[in-house]
Amino acid sequence: MEIAVIGTGYVGLVSGTCFAEMGHDVTCVDIDEEKVEQLSGGELPIYEPDLEKYFDRVREENRLHFTTDLAEGIEDAKAIFFALPTPPGEDGSADLTYVKQAAGDVADLFASGTLQGPKQRIVVNKSTVPVGTGDEVEEVFAERGLEHGTDVAVVSNPEFLREGSAVEDFMKPDRVVIGTEVEWAAEEMERLYEPFVRQGNPILTVDRRSAEMIKYAANSLLATRISFMNEIANVCDWVGANVDKVRLGISKDHRIGPHFLYAGIGFGGSCFPKDVQALARKGREVGYEPEILNSVVDVNDRQRRRLALDAKERFDGDLSGKKIAVWGLSFKPGTDDTREAPSHVIINELLEDGAEVAGYDPEAMGTTRETFGDQIEYGEGMYEVLGGADALIICTEWHEFRRPDLGKVRDLLAKPIVFDGRNLYDPARMVEMGFEYQSIGRPSYAPETQEEAIEEAIVENGQP
Repeated sequence: MEIAVIGTGYVGLVSGTCFAEMGHDVTCVDIDEEKVEQLSGGELPIYEPDLEKYFDRVREENRLHFTTDLAEGIEDAKAIFFALPTPPGEDGSADLTYVKQAAGDVADLFASGTLQGPKQRIVVNKSTVPVGTGDEVEEVFAERGLEHGTDVAVVSNPEFLREGSAVEDFMKPDRVVIGTEVEWAAEEMERLYEPFVRQGNPILTVDRRSAEMIKYAANSLLATRISFMNEIANVCDWVGANVDKVRLGISKDHRIGPHFLYAGIGFGGSCFPKDVQALARKGREVGYEPEILNSVVDVNDRQRRRLALDAKERFDGDLSGKKIAVWGLSFKPGTDDTREAPSHVIINELLEDGAEVAGYDPEAMGTTRETFGDQIEYGEGMYEVLGGADALIICTEWHEFRRPDLGKVRDLLAKPIVFDGRNLYDPARMVEMGFEYQSIGRPSYAPETQEEAIEEAIVENGQP
């Protein structure tokens, strides 16, 4: 199939590359001339495992192309995928400016009669969009005299890509969701995706609004599990329980399962924060107040600030002149994406409180520098940022942070204080090695002093 992908961001680049890898002829369109030139020259603007391997191969085989010319990009395309940003507005709703602009531009070209390609085309919303967006895009084409189901079919095809494993997720999806009531469009889309699901996973063809809702419901449920476990971890701090043992205990219930039950410092990235907010906003628009979704956002906002507040409390409310080392700057391992990253929330808090920050990440140094510039120091390696630091904060669970030379860490730090936002180390072992160690929802003191410590915290503060 001839395919066009409008937008060369994270989703567009992965989608275009993977479709080309499966044998289709793909043209990616973007208005950013510098980016198109970069991609045409074989340089990827993002880091994603395995993407470069496929990207190089399909370019060599002349199946992946880039252009700023929309007419050229969609000329022969049977399917045109919108992979455009839908950033949150001030009220939390998804901003559809880019999607509507692209729809209008494509519709104008269709209506002009200048394109020589297929007479029937599929316009696919790959972007995460609120329920009802497909109806709005359909109306854009109708305003140009193009009949839905005859001249064009507007389809919802949400992506379920995890940064750090997006290529694998696209090539071997656990399900493909297609939203359309147009029979010929459903058949074309099912034929397109059939090679990706030969291991037996389903292609679910549903109505368009349900497809749009599936994406938001999936992300919101996963975000809810994260916030729920962070609530449990915070209660564990009250009562002296260990959230790791709690997680193991509940994950063995087949109704719950083991996924997305790790306590930490909250979620970030381009999807969960904005999708939960957008779904909550949609509920309010139709007269329903989504209380669980509101709480998911509130818990996450507090959790992302937690280690900065803990560090401030440890230094008696004054971080002026204190040097804090930060390991992990991306919002999760396996990516250089720092959008909504807990590390950036923590760094902002530390800087506002007068601390000096030195950060390191295997992949996200460049994207962090774009945000903070010279406000923080950047290390060439994980140990380099530790020298003379008054504390270490761990924000991202990259593999190299899981098994460091802890003796070296202790000796490099001016004070052997570690705030572990991802529960990477055994608390008892850290205390034995001479660290002051604080993680999320796990006691970091000897068991015999646990009850005494809790009682003392409650008497002094009214809370632990």
